[in-house]
Amino acid sequence: MRPRTAAYPSTYGLVLYCRSRALPLTVATLLGTALLAAVCAHQLNASTDPFQRVPLVVLAPMLAAVAIGTSLRQRSAELDRTAARPARPRRLAHLLALTTLAAGTLALAAPGHTREFGAPAMVRNLAGAVGITAAAATVIGPRLSWLPTVAYLGAVSLAGDGVPGRAATIWAWPVQPGPQPAAWAVAAGAFIVGGALYVLRGPWPESPHD
Repeated sequence: MRPRTAAYPSTYGLVLYCRSRALPLTVATLLGTALLAAVCAHQLNASTDPFQRVPLVVLAPMLAAVAIGTSLRQRSAELDRTAARPARPRRLAHLLALTTLAAGTLALAAPGHTREFGAPAMVRNLAGAVGITAAAATVIGPRLSWLPTVAYLGAVSLAGDGVPGRAATIWAWPVQPGPQPAAWAVAAGAFIVGGALYVLRGPWPESPHD
């Protein structure tokens, strides 16, 4: 008779993967971020001035991306290389699952104003922020992956709000209204490039004692 642990290798491996990446804590953080965003959106008088939501649609996706970035670490690169199943599909599922959860909950947190700063702007900014964070996790490590995301979105929110011109639609995409095609193109490109870099190369190896 086979041991019970051998009968469920996939489930056991999934549990180990989730625990090593602190995924339960990450999911709780994403849900808490969405709840806080919903409370803040309710308090804003966005019906008369939708631009009051600009800080919200920048900060909430930024915090969600930071939470996702901290979960991209791996405790042992050697274990991933010697695992029975390849790591790339797990990385892809990991990134897509958390991004989808964050996008859905943040979209619900900012209803209405679809042409200004509502759910579309939330989802767009989340995609771009996750892309930047995933790329940073590959280049400088998950522990510091929040730095480029916070620095860029923070700088843009201060310098790019209200700046006219087509160029601003590209470099200041986080503070653009929801349906701007150029802003969507930049955010989607960042997500695709950053996500592909993380899936193909994995996170930058860190000390197991970090």
